[in-house]
Amino acid sequence: MGAIFLIIMAVFAIIFCLKSIKIIQQAEVMIIERLGKFDRVLESGFQFIIPLIDMPRSISWKQTQTLSDGRTYSFYTTRDRIDLRESVYDFPRQNVITKDNVSIGINALIYFQIVNPKSAVYEIQNLPEAIEKLTQTTLRNIIGELELDGVLISRDTINHKLRIILDEASNKWGVKVNRVELQDVIPPADIQASMEKQMKAERDRRAAILEAEGLKKAAILEAEGLKEAAINKAEGEKRAAVLKAQGLADARILEADAEKKAIQLIIEAIEGHGQPDKYLIAVRYLETLKDMVSGQNNKIIYMPYEATGVLSSIDGIKEMLNVKK
Repeated sequence: MGAIFLIIMAVFAIIFCLKSIKIIQQAEVMIIERLGKFDRVLESGFQFIIPLIDMPRSISWKQTQTLSDGRTYSFYTTRDRIDLRESVYDFPRQNVITKDNVSIGINALIYFQIVNPKSAVYEIQNLPEAIEKLTQTTLRNIIGELELDGVLISRDTINHKLRIILDEASNKWGVKVNRVELQDVIPPADIQASMEKQMKAERDRRAAILEAEGLKKAAILEAEGLKEAAINKAEGEKRAAVLKAQGLADARILEADAEKKAIQLIIEAIEGHGQPDKYLIAVRYLETLKDMVSGQNNKIIYMPYEATGVLSSIDGIKEMLNVKK
């Protein structure tokens, strides 16, 4: 009989020891109540409690799971530990009405973290569900102040405003809301069709404007090119004419200088032996006669008497020039 009692006492002691030992994982805590009243918060690590006197507080927690077909469903679980890591909660899609009476479907993601486990257990019955309902009502109020176009282009503003409101409201629950994101904003089918037509018309308008601007710039560039080409051509013709005139002037000057030197030499050569003026007249007459004879071979050409006398002495003048040289 005594041996059975000892065995019972040993089993009871083993059970007592097992119940008194609690191993809390990292980033988790446990709420301990002593005789139904809050006693302490067990941190991570190896902890002891008094069985039957100290009891972990059970917590009801709502969870949401997404199926493979995209549908979501929620279920409740009971746990005795609180996760201190940042948690993400995916709210199911809900319909909200904008300021211009358009019903749109919106689903959101909220990232929150428990910073005060005691408040998260004793200040609210079901923390995830409370945050979900608060997010839904706040989102309806914010979207109700905006028109559809404002909702579509102001996601960042809505996220920021929603996060501030949720963080302030959930502060007494020991929760810190770090981030809120709107995943999808889905307007009705007829509104989507109208928006697509509007976007297509806007794209066509921009394409037409860009094409017109391109043609305008091309025409301007072509006109500027023709203008510059005409200017360059006129400038080139002007320079060519100037250079040609300068060339003719220089040639005439050189020819005149050469003729001047030739006449001077002739005058010096026949000075004292004849009449230089008559000699020059005869030379000019012969040059003119050469041009006339080229077209009038059958006509009789009459030469002035003064020229005949001079021509007879041309050979002699040439000899004199050679001697003088």
